[in-house]
Amino acid sequence: MATYKIRVATGDYLCGGTMDSVAITLVGIRGESPKFRLDRPGKDFSPGEVDEYVVQTEHHLGSILLIRLHKERYSIFPHTNWNCSFVEVLGPREEVYRFPCYQWIVGYTTLELREGTAKTIREDANNQLLLRHRKEELRAKRQAYRYKEFQPGWPKCLDVDTVDQLNLNDQYSSTKTSTLEVNLAAGQVELKLKGLLDCKKSWNKLDDVRRAFWFYRSPASEYVSRHWDEDAFFGYQYLNGVNPVFIRKCTEIPAKFPVTQEMVAKSLEKHTTLDKELEKGNLFLIDCQILEGTPATKLNGRRQHIAAPICLLRLNPWGELVPIAIQLTQQPGPESPIFLPSDSEWDWGLAKFWVRNATFHIHEVLTHLLYTHLMAEVFTLATIRHLPMCHPLYKLLIPHTRYTLHINVLGRVRLFGPGGLIDEATATGFHGLSYLLAKGLSTLTYSTLCLPDDLRDRGVESLPNYYYKEDGMKLWEAIHSFVSGIVCLYYPDDISVREDPELQAWVAEIFDKGPLGRESSGFPSRLETIV
Repeated sequence: MATYKIRVATGDYLCGGTMDSVAITLVGIRGESPKFRLDRPGKDFSPGEVDEYVVQTEHHLGSILLIRLHKERYSIFPHTNWNCSFVEVLGPREEVYRFPCYQWIVGYTTLELREGTAKTIREDANNQLLLRHRKEELRAKRQAYRYKEFQPGWPKCLDVDTVDQLNLNDQYSSTKTSTLEVNLAAGQVELKLKGLLDCKKSWNKLDDVRRAFWFYRSPASEYVSRHWDEDAFFGYQYLNGVNPVFIRKCTEIPAKFPVTQEMVAKSLEKHTTLDKELEKGNLFLIDCQILEGTPATKLNGRRQHIAAPICLLRLNPWGELVPIAIQLTQQPGPESPIFLPSDSEWDWGLAKFWVRNATFHIHEVLTHLLYTHLMAEVFTLATIRHLPMCHPLYKLLIPHTRYTLHINVLGRVRLFGPGGLIDEATATGFHGLSYLLAKGLSTLTYSTLCLPDDLRDRGVESLPNYYYKEDGMKLWEAIHSFVSGIVCLYYPDDISVREDPELQAWVAEIFDKGPLGRESSGFPSRLETIV
């Protein structure tokens, strides 16, 4: 006889336990055990608990490769879902095998789990049982997770219409869902009390904007309230504000933006000129060309407007980045004047408003929605569909994809889809957003998503007071060091990378479903080397 001790951990989630009957089968290199029901006096499988059991087999099973968890009906009780964290098996010779699960087991089913050591497919090459398990796991996942086109020219997304259709493992926890709903309700109450929820009138004076800051004040919001109209703060926000990835060095004054020395002389000291500042590398651009042609919607019956401005900023001797010229279109001429700090307070202030408004659209639609949410969804789906749970890259990535599918599906329903908040409250509406996002994807490059490359391409590696750059590079280097260590541990040479079919299927799908197979994007469609 051989005795095995079994420890089963249930996730500490609301309703994470189960009343169903749970049995286990151990599968080793020398055979498999009968199905043992896991039962002991008292309540089994309660949230946050670790239950211990003892099972005996006629002979030693050798190294345990797989376990099967059988979740079946118990008496007359209706089925309940179960959140299983892990199963641990202690063998007759004190050997320990750990089987990570960390998922909901829904309904009556049998779930097969393999021992948790990360392995590439090459390491399983001589074991047909483990190869079969990898193949069956991925087949089931590709059947459960399918793509669809939400809008032409967008990255492909998960083929579900509502969050209720999501796999339970991809949904928010009950606690997170409740917190989200409470916060949304509180936000609506706040807007109602401020008179903003149903407001369709224009603000008559700038002080009316302060109504938006009645609640949730902070030192940062108070500072912004006092300094928002200052040129130095305007420039600072492009370094460390909402969208600090758009500013780039100006190496020559664009022909479409004919700024002259005479125009900006009052913004420069007597000992310098526009050409000298250009030569020193002190000039920077905010060019919103990508907004050109974006259709605007109607709100409350009034046609909205979307500018595609160009803003020239200068790094002054005091280390401040300040705007010195603004043009609100991409075509120079009498109908498109260049605004200057020497203009009237209202002209200059409104010009800055339009620049901020334009970069708001770019941030929300491209930097935030496209580069973050939608591209992350493609990486998430490719990881689920092409990397088995035992794959080292799956283990590395999957913790960082949690809730990605839920928030994106929710966003398509409530936020950026037709009839959502963006459609009803911003100048682009859904049609303009869809146009801008497709245009953004058609120009997206892989280097845009890689911080060191992006900083170099924009010429801002040495820009002072750029804390986004400094903090971001520290994080990048830490992540790069960790990931490189993991990759080199499991891929000893370039051949091992090229000969991993799961890895190659993963990156090929990202290339196909993310940038839609566009080679000029620079996204790899195949991996050839470790680095």
